[in-house]
Amino acid sequence: MPPGPTYRATPTFPALGEGFCDVVSPAQFPEHTRRFRNQRWACRVGLDTLDDEEWTRHLARFVPLPDNLPKALALRYHGHQFGVYNPHLGDGRGFLFAQLRDARDGRLLDIGTKGSGQTPWSRGGDGRLTLKGGVREVLATEMLEALGVYTSKSFSLFETGERLLRGDEPSPTRSSVLVRLSHSHIRFGSFQRLAYIGDDAGRKRLLEFAIEHYVPDLARKPGEEPAAAFLRTVGQRTADLCASWMVAGFVHGVLNTDNMNITGESFDYGPYRFLPTYDPDFVAAYFDESGLYAFGRQPERVHWNVVQLARALRTLAPDGEIESAVNAFEPTLIAAAQTRFLERIGLRAKGPEPDGDLVEACYHYLASSGVGYDQFFFDWHGGAASEKRAMRGPDAGRYAMQEFVAVRRRMESYEPARAERLDDPYYQRTEPCTLLIDEIESIWDAIAKRDDWSAFDAKIADIRAMGAVLRADESARWD
Repeated sequence: MPPGPTYRATPTFPALGEGFCDVVSPAQFPEHTRRFRNQRWACRVGLDTLDDEEWTRHLARFVPLPDNLPKALALRYHGHQFGVYNPHLGDGRGFLFAQLRDARDGRLLDIGTKGSGQTPWSRGGDGRLTLKGGVREVLATEMLEALGVYTSKSFSLFETGERLLRGDEPSPTRSSVLVRLSHSHIRFGSFQRLAYIGDDAGRKRLLEFAIEHYVPDLARKPGEEPAAAFLRTVGQRTADLCASWMVAGFVHGVLNTDNMNITGESFDYGPYRFLPTYDPDFVAAYFDESGLYAFGRQPERVHWNVVQLARALRTLAPDGEIESAVNAFEPTLIAAAQTRFLERIGLRAKGPEPDGDLVEACYHYLASSGVGYDQFFFDWHGGAASEKRAMRGPDAGRYAMQEFVAVRRRMESYEPARAERLDDPYYQRTEPCTLLIDEIESIWDAIAKRDDWSAFDAKIADIRAMGAVLRADESARWD
């Protein structure tokens, strides 16, 4: 059957004209075994009515969707990778497959791929994705969505029947193709590339396109140039994203400028990790030997990335306006960090000063206590109202120590944001839903050795059950 009545094809990217992408052909895979289908987000974009055969046809063989992009497009961009500029980037194993509207709010969304074959930007790679990489990305996006992080959605995952050689996991290993649902694929590196090659007309055209489709309600100060207003908005969105990562205990691993999106959306999950315990020096990527993208350094590195975007836009607005726009990042980050922290711990905000004191006290305690990062937020969700429950948990002994007194004292003055959540079965458990590296490895081990997907399916269900509780007072954070 065709897409449902809420499907709204909106193929806007070709309107940019030449010079922004390359037409590519999808890889022809020997097998198409569906391993994940995100039906709830398929409903949001009108693709929930596709049967299994049609789902495979469009999202594994990549036959164009009705009235959508007739050809797949590999986007062009550059970027700083670990602080070093690389002018040889671009979509090397993925492409833009389709664009459509969110049936709920009308946003323009992209359907893109990872592991769909070689492109002009593959740089000698095979353009494929390991099945383990696909599984890891599905888990990451589900967990981040549940925790309220503005993230791309893993839309579909197919195992593709090839054997891939990789240096960072036992090879040959199984292959897959992932489909993502994202709010724009325009990266900081998209603007960097145009600045690098001196294409001023293209840079202005991309800016106008980005504002029209992704910041249509752009707020400008009197007399302010659009480029500065756009930069300020992107910087603020990115600051909020970074704050949400920090509160979620998420370490991205590769915070390059080509992995930063103008919509402030998190995407592309390679060597990510979630914190077992609070540790600013915790590193996700084994190859990040200097700790450049360590957990505690994420705010400074994300800010540095915003500065690189500013440099790519600098000739489109006066320097004073560009600098002012960049300066909006830090206060936004501070405010967002407090807001996000209180959301996760389930407390009603009181004001910047007391909220800041509470957040600081909690992190000071977490830095030396050894309490699990997720466990802390689980135990004390709702604040002092959860004390009896927290003292029945695995870290009760640590909460009885003198070091926790300052935290408890500050919590006592706060009210639960949603006290009824504490009656949910989720909070009758003794331990929270987590996604630590050992869990991911165990899930993959069952798949690799026995083709047993039960632990994967169970983890997705557990994550979504947690998300249903945490996000019950709001529509999805993506809204």
